[in-house]
Amino acid sequence: MKLKGKKRIVSHPHMGNISIPVRAMLESMGATLLLPPENNKKALSLGVRYSPETMCLPYKMNLGNYVQALEMGANVLLMFRAPGSCRLGHYTTMAESTLKELGYDFEMVVFDFYRGKLLEVTNKFSIACNGASIPGTFHGIALLLSKFRALDALERKLFYYRPREIKKGCAEAVYKQGRSGIDRAGSLSGIKRALNHALEKFENIKTDSTGHILKILLTGEFFLLLDPFSNFDIEKELGYLGVEIHREVMLSEWINVKLLPSWLHSSECHTARALRFSGDYMKRIVGGDCTESIADTVSAAQNKFDGVIHLAPFNCNPETVTQSVLPHISRKENIPVISLMIDEMTGKAGFLTRLEAFVDLVRRHSRAKSLNFPAKTARTAFLHLPDSSPEILLNSL
Repeated sequence: MKLKGKKRIVSHPHMGNISIPVRAMLESMGATLLLPPENNKKALSLGVRYSPETMCLPYKMNLGNYVQALEMGANVLLMFRAPGSCRLGHYTTMAESTLKELGYDFEMVVFDFYRGKLLEVTNKFSIACNGASIPGTFHGIALLLSKFRALDALERKLFYYRPREIKKGCAEAVYKQGRSGIDRAGSLSGIKRALNHALEKFENIKTDSTGHILKILLTGEFFLLLDPFSNFDIEKELGYLGVEIHREVMLSEWINVKLLPSWLHSSECHTARALRFSGDYMKRIVGGDCTESIADTVSAAQNKFDGVIHLAPFNCNPETVTQSVLPHISRKENIPVISLMIDEMTGKAGFLTRLEAFVDLVRRHSRAKSLNFPAKTARTAFLHLPDSSPEILLNSL
């Protein structure tokens, strides 16, 4: 529905740090932006109330964000639609229909990656802003890409320093200061200064070099990997357990793949790596992040990671396929894997208990490998749990 005679107030759902670069681009193009609060229990509650029970957690969070934004006064909502058999391709239509039934008056602007990449996104941003100047558009795109890269550089430093810092919380504080500095920066030089200042502060953090740091790869569904509220801040919890986490899913790479033609990519993208590593276990793309999750697990084993944590929304069809393949990869590649399914009924205490148990198992597995214990035939134990996570996959010693 097109808005007539109303000031356009733009909003979009939260997902990790995505609001910082998107805000910079929209404001550079002259938009009036009104974001809902960062993901929280209220947004989840609203999403659950108005969603079909079988919909996945990312949809419910997005819908809750939309309701909050509309209640605050927004009237233009942004969302993207992408190819593949994941239900993400239908989220926009479902959310728009639900919100109209609830009586809200708004316009939904959809970035349709079926139709194109950078030109499609630029065109839809311009529609959301009711027209934008060419200089403002190009400046906005430059800010968008630069802030995505800077934020990912900060996150990688945080992943390294968090398990090694002597005084807990120092790395987190530096990261938050750097994140705020990048958010405030209105130029490419300002972004660079904010990033370099934060990187210098990271280098001054006192670390303990005597402990054994585990390396664990996080893989799974895109939204859950990137959104701290939805994944119970798993990266921080693992860091304080002495784990350096890695993840192949980073916003800067994702945005490059979605917006830029392949000949402009400076290195092999995540999707290309996934097709290369997953071939022995998955012969076709089934949608969502299934192929990437399988490939990430194989790659982690071949690159000597200590373990893999697979995160997925409960009732996510592609990640359910992934979950069925992971036991075979765990046995063949001899790497501990845990598959954690999350929805609105998942309790944080139980989630963290399973996480701590898995880290203990990975530590024993790593110690056994370092002592050159003879490799046993991998055994897989399935623990059926009362809440929404149907099983934990443990590759035992």
